[in-house]
Formats: sequence, C-alpha cells, structure tokens
Amino acid sequence: MFYHFHPYAPYFPKNATKAIVGTLPPPRFTTGDLKPDDVNFCYGSRDGQLWPILDKLFALDLKYENTAHAIAQRKTFLDTRGIAICDIVQAAYREKVDASDLGMSDIELRDVLGILEEYPKINTLLFTGGNSKNGPEYFFRKYLATHALKLEVVQSQVPRIHRFSYKGRNFTTVSLTAPSGAANRAVGSLDSYKQLKAQNPAFNTIDFRAMQYKPFF
Repeated sequence: MFYHFHPYAPYFPKNATKAIVGTLPPPRFTTGDLKPDDVNFCYGSRDGQLWPILDKLFALDLKYENTAHAIAQRKTFLDTRGIAICDIVQAAYREKVDASDLGMSDIELRDVLGILEEYPKINTLLFTGGNSKNGPEYFFRKYLATHALKLEVVQSQVPRIHRFSYKGRNFTTVSLTAPSGAANRAVGSLDSYKQLKAQNPAFNTIDFRAMQYKPFF
C-alpha cells in the first residue's frame, strides 16, 4: 500500500476571505518525482487546470516549470487576491499509485474548522469538485457531520452553492466543476457547453470553466 500524504501545508494569506478546498495532489508530489513542467506548489501538476483557468481569467502570464519563480508567481496571486488553499485530505492509502479520488482508502481529513478559527476573515470555501464519492464536497459533508453540522442548499445546479454556520460565523461553499483532465468528458457532455462550442468552435473546456469560476474568484 502506498501512503499518500499531502506534501503542502495549508496556504493562508493574512487577508484571505476565501479558500480553495481540494483533496490531494498526484502521488509524485508526495514522492518528489516531479516532471519538468510541474510546479512544486498546490495544484502544480502539469495535467491540472486550476492555474491555467486562473491564468486565463487574470492574465497572470504564469510559468509552468519546476522553479522558484513559478511558485512565487502563484503565491503573489493568492496574496493579492486574498485567496487561501486548504485541501481537506491530509493523507490516504492507495493500492494503485495514481491520482484517482476513488482509489483512496483509510482517509485522514484535516481539521478544516479548527484551521478556519485562526482566520476570521474567511467566509467562502471553493470546492474543486462536487459531492461525488471522495470529492471535496463529499468529504466536507462527512467532516461537518462529525461536528453535528450540515450544508444547507442555496443553489442546486452546478456550480452548487451551500451555506453553514459555525461559532457565530456564516460560510458559503461553492462546488465548482473539477479543474482536472478527468472531468473534461463530463464538461463536454453538458448541453450548455455544446451550445457554446457550436457558436464558437475554438471554445474549449478551460474556457467553460473560466466562465463558471469567474464570479467566485
């Protein structure tokens, strides 16, 4: 069994008002066997699409390489925009060494609420995926249940929006379409995507996610 632990501590700018919440980066980030165009930071996989989406939205001119400069670019963006990153999974075991959320077992979750107590300005959690098994919203629901809390529906269509309260603070959660290559097929099957693609053949799945993500970043 492969012990897949999260290689990065939560990243919290002092002025953060929202936090990105995912699961785990690919196993090579745990072992340190990065590829030349990976970035040694949260969501730094060359196959991931979060940073390309944000790059498109904010014209960041990001570098996609294993360098200190590429890391600094991403931290500067997060610091400037007041966005934290606090993935919910601390560690898990895998029989097959891959990045599949479904392949995780004996999962250890981070104490997200305890972490949020240290950052009183945070009021929004942005899940990089929905409520499918072992996705960030799925884990967060299970985690809230251990504190006798649950999510209340605000908007049921994607991106799904919920809210909850904890120790006198109100939080909003947004479940975005996952910024992964694996989710491209699901995006491509959406009628809304097909309509936009028909209007503009150059329109792609990153463009679609950028439209979805923009109001929340």
